[in-house]
Amino acid sequence: MGRATRRVAACAAAVLLASGLQTTLAHGDTAPPRIDLTVLVVDDGGPSVAAITAELKSQGTLYKVISLNDPNRPVINSAFLSDTVNGQPRGKFQGIVLPNENPFPNSAAEMTAIASYEAAFNVRQIDAYTWASPAVGLNYAQNPGFVGTLDGFQGATTAAGTSGPFGYLKGSVPFEDNDPNVSESYGYLATPLAGLPAGASFVPLVDAPIPNTTARGSLVGEYTHDGRKELVVTFVYNQYQQQYRLLARGMVDWITQGVHLGYDRNYFATHVDDVFLADDRWDTVLKCTPGDVTCPPGTPDTANPIRMTQADAQHLKQWQTANNFTLDMVFNGGGSEDWKADHETTVDATANQMIADQSSYRWVNHTYTHPYLGCVQDVSVVPWRCSKDATGKTVWVDQNTISSQIKNNADWATANGLQFDPQTLVTGEHSGLLTAPQETSDNPNLAPALAAHGIRFTASDASREPGQRAVGSSTLTVPRYPMNVFYNAGTAKEETDEYNWIYTSTANGGSGVCENNANSTCLPQPLDVNTGYQSYIVPLEARIDLGHVLNNDPRPHFVHQSNLSEDRILYPVLEKILGTYRSLHADNAPIVNLSQREIGLEFQRRAAWNTALASGQVTAYRVGNTITVNAPSGVQVQATMPTGTAQKLAIGTTGFGSPYAGSLSGWVSPGALQSSITLQLPSAPTAPAAVAPSVAAKSVPAPVPADKKVVPQGVATPVPVGPSDTTRKPAPSLVPGSGTPVPGKDVTAGNIGQGGNGHGDKAATKNGTASGGTATPSSTTGRSGNR
Repeated sequence: MGRATRRVAACAAAVLLASGLQTTLAHGDTAPPRIDLTVLVVDDGGPSVAAITAELKSQGTLYKVISLNDPNRPVINSAFLSDTVNGQPRGKFQGIVLPNENPFPNSAAEMTAIASYEAAFNVRQIDAYTWASPAVGLNYAQNPGFVGTLDGFQGATTAAGTSGPFGYLKGSVPFEDNDPNVSESYGYLATPLAGLPAGASFVPLVDAPIPNTTARGSLVGEYTHDGRKELVVTFVYNQYQQQYRLLARGMVDWITQGVHLGYDRNYFATHVDDVFLADDRWDTVLKCTPGDVTCPPGTPDTANPIRMTQADAQHLKQWQTANNFTLDMVFNGGGSEDWKADHETTVDATANQMIADQSSYRWVNHTYTHPYLGCVQDVSVVPWRCSKDATGKTVWVDQNTISSQIKNNADWATANGLQFDPQTLVTGEHSGLLTAPQETSDNPNLAPALAAHGIRFTASDASREPGQRAVGSSTLTVPRYPMNVFYNAGTAKEETDEYNWIYTSTANGGSGVCENNANSTCLPQPLDVNTGYQSYIVPLEARIDLGHVLNNDPRPHFVHQSNLSEDRILYPVLEKILGTYRSLHADNAPIVNLSQREIGLEFQRRAAWNTALASGQVTAYRVGNTITVNAPSGVQVQATMPTGTAQKLAIGTTGFGSPYAGSLSGWVSPGALQSSITLQLPSAPTAPAAVAPSVAAKSVPAPVPADKKVVPQGVATPVPVGPSDTTRKPAPSLVPGSGTPVPGKDVTAGNIGQGGNGHGDKAATKNGTASGGTATPSSTTGRSGNR
């Protein structure tokens, strides 16, 4: 046992007496103390504490942060940690997160107070990142041991980890290695200390092989000693890294003993836009999309659009069944009518097939012909600008046009027997919502049109507006992530060629856009157009999207019907995401696949809950096996509880939540005639299978090494998965249609869109032509231009 730990243990009894905790808890068997459901976070400014804090915030768990870097912070003593309420002892925190086992080198009294409190109130502690030493129940990371970068290491949950807090994992905990030139992790692999005092133990929960030995070293372990438990983490991480994301849920469950406000689930939904339309095609010679604003002036429209066939529709249904995953079809009925007119037929076999199979999907209105519904676009300049009237005011698409687009698509669906959710909408390229820098506000005609048609949730582009917000008084947005599977690519070769153009420097034959933005990165060299999609783009995009899935993030992703046609390039990405997820997670933690309305409701509830938390309007506490939660009227409470938990009503009980990851979780409201929520925990929660503590057969004496908790730059500053990863390195999205348009070959910003069929963000192809000026209405073609 290290000197600091021994000193804490020696002082604990004295502090208990001095603080009165022994007296107030002496009758604990008959009158258990009240424990507030709040986690105390002691923050040193490091990435690991920040990661745990981010998880608590994401889940909606009550927490309080004390910054060690704040000279005016409160002193952590017994009065700060506990008191008495109406004669009942109260512990103010249900768990304590520390940067390491003792972050108070100059204040032994604070660490002693924490240790005493944890022992008295049965409260657990996480050491967010520390080194292996006897002070935390481990041998020094020597003989055997390892100290250094863990990039690419294969961690795994132990039997104790799987039967305990990480039971939602199958076992594998792989460490990232996004950039071979950057150290992205650091840690200490060491064995448990032999000869621990009676009652003390160290049980590894996650470990990894120690290089050049047959031994395994702990990465995450439970250290029981002196009447308290610590979760000892001996590697550094940030909130984005996959190894942490896999463990984050379990770490919160461990410190709260499975009882806490908030919850964490793994969401994934994919919207397929432009169903029944045809999408314009990328030109591998011109390096642009004919008909798009990025092409040179006068570029003729090649009229070679990409549209699903009946065989593609049949394959889609078969794929969904085989992969147990449902896609959302975001449809434009006018596209089917235009296709029939263009082909002089009365039958659209693709539409007929998908409507016959409609129960296999979820359906969302995407407007009838996909026009731009913001301002009237002037595409004579680049970037395009909003048209102005004689008084200099912005000219907006009128309310009647917006209403007609919503209604005509709904009428088409009804006429063709297609069932869809009438309360959800995706406008063409999310138009009508503000699009900076041209539009600094929404089209004022959008909100009343949405309200008139009962639209509760309309989609927005998460690369522009990541959060949900109101549109008028009756509609909320649902932010969607754009995938790097481009709308204008039907083949893997087209996708790779366009990817090269966007993410390659000018010296390597690309557009150079990636090198002109401080937050963007470029490919070191162009991808092979014949193999680059499968070898690079698919695994990269899957890792980016899987990061969203593992982040308690309900936002859906969106792609286009063109990606289900020809080479069907979407499927490899989806299969990689689903396959990787299912290889890492147990069956008790499936992907949660929500509809747009369900996602909108989830965000709406979270917003109300987070507002209540931030304003201090939520109190929650545990007394024995009873949980009491008070929140503002009308605000639903989210919580995670052990299996067997029930909600107590004025008369009788009812079930709480739904099972996920080995626990029950969900939203809950007070019952009839109740103003607060009372949850009854099972009287005898199911205990994990007994696992003998893992201790080394022999501890090899070694000199005490220096305490060096290294934080590599690749942890302090998150390393992107690749050039298109805008989550870890915020940058404007370069996905076509979701960010700044990337000019085509030999095109400069000064002449994009001047003349020819150029148009601003796809409106002209769908809704009119742009001949050197403002787009004017004309016949539609059933095709989608820029996304």
